[in-house]
Amino acid sequence: MKKSYIYFLTNKNKTVIYIGVTSNLLKRIYQHKSKQYKGFTTKYNCDQLVYYEEFDDITQAIAREKQLKAGNRKRKESLINLENPNWNDLSEGWLFNI
Repeated sequence: MKKSYIYFLTNKNKTVIYIGVTSNLLKRIYQHKSKQYKGFTTKYNCDQLVYYEEFDDITQAIAREKQLKAGNRKRKESLINLENPNWNDLSEGWLFNI
């Protein structure tokens, strides 16, 4: 079964939290870091992966993404702080030469 993911990206100042969903986390992070698509993450320089969850089914991931997007920033920060209190880029070392 193909895995799916929801993920949070932020910028270097941690002022913006972007939530996305994908079936290929590595590829999607590469796309964000290399700014392949113009949009929210490019505009706000969101390229640091600070949180993600894995699912067995894309419909579960999409449902979770909608749930998280409906929540407030404090709830999103709480999830990040629980798993990644220093807000480190969890994708550090995944990609080279970017």
